[in-house]
Amino acid sequence: MPLKKQDIARFKQRLEDLKVQMTHLVRGVSSEVSSSDESKGYSQHQADEGTDDFVRSVSLEVSAKEFTIIRQIERALEKIDEDTYGVCDISGEEIPMARLEAVPYATMTVKVQEKFEKGLL
Repeated sequence: MPLKKQDIARFKQRLEDLKVQMTHLVRGVSSEVSSSDESKGYSQHQADEGTDDFVRSVSLEVSAKEFTIIRQIERALEKIDEDTYGVCDISGEEIPMARLEAVPYATMTVKVQEKFEKGLL
């Protein structure tokens, strides 16, 4: 069953709110990582530097994943503009409402997403 206009409007608002949150989060992590270099001094213990490098590495990995989600959100917003939101990019099947509720930026059905992640597509 195709999505109703009110459902699409609700999802669009959720996606826009989520995009703002994720963008702020990525900016915060980016500024935190760049400012930690400035705080290094000669009095810091070598083990502390290793911990700081590890934290910076984890922060960069997290921000990369969040950046990927931002790109997925942008794709979902494009699909709303194209009137194809809720339709799988690969199979053309409808994405179930429960999946969209859980992951509003989903652009594939679960079955297609699994195949994609396994490299079968």
